[in-house]
Amino acid sequence: MAASNYCYYVAIQRTNVAIAIIVQYTAPVWVLLYMVARKLQKLSWQRVVSVLFAITGTTLLVEIGTSNFHLDMIGVLAALLAAFAFSFYSIGGHNILARHDHWIVLLYTTLSAASFWMVLNPPWKVLAAHYSPAQWLFMAVFSIVSALGPYSLYFAGLSHLEPTRAVIVSCLEPVFSILIAAMVLGETMKPLQVLGIVFVLFAIIAIQIPSRGESTVLAEPIE
Repeated sequence: MAASNYCYYVAIQRTNVAIAIIVQYTAPVWVLLYMVARKLQKLSWQRVVSVLFAITGTTLLVEIGTSNFHLDMIGVLAALLAAFAFSFYSIGGHNILARHDHWIVLLYTTLSAASFWMVLNPPWKVLAAHYSPAQWLFMAVFSIVSALGPYSLYFAGLSHLEPTRAVIVSCLEPVFSILIAAMVLGETMKPLQVLGIVFVLFAIIAIQIPSRGESTVLAEPIE
C-alpha cells in the first residue's frame, strides 16, 4: 500500500496525473497475466476483452492524447511500480482475506504503511512545518476520505471478488472523479470521456458474467 501511494505521487510529480493514472491502471493486465500464469484462472476472451475495455476507457477518461503529454522515464517507471504494487496487494490480499477478517487485514496493512511513512517523513518534520488548525483538519478528513475509507471498502470487496474482477471494478475511480467534477465543479464532460465511462462500465459488467462452465462460488469471507 505504501509503495503504491509513494510511487504514484512520484509519477505525478515527474509526469502528470493523466500518465500516472493510465499507467497505474494497467494493473488489470498484470493481475490477469499472473492469475493465468499460475493457472489460477483460465485465459478467456471475456477476461481479455474486459481488461482491454477497462484500460481503453480509463485512457479516454483522462484524455491522455490531448493532455499535457510529458514523458519522464523515472515518472513512468514509478507509475509502473505503483501498478505492480496495486496488483500485488490485490492478489495477495484476496488470499489473506479468505482466512482473516478484513478489519484485521486493514489494521496490519495501514500500520505497516504508516511505519513506512514515519521513516520517510518523520513526525518531527511534519510538526516543524507548523500547519494551521484548518490544514490539520483538512489532512485528517483527507486521510479518511481518500485513504482509510476507500481501502476499507476495497478490502471488503476483495474478500468477495477474485482479484481480476476486483481490480477491474476499481477502474471506476476515474469515472467517479470525472462525474463528481462535472456535478460539483461544473466541469464539462467531453464526448470521449463519456465514451470512456461507457467502456469502463462495459468492462465491469462483462467481467462479472460467469464464463461457460466456470464456477462462481468463492470462499465466504470471515465475518
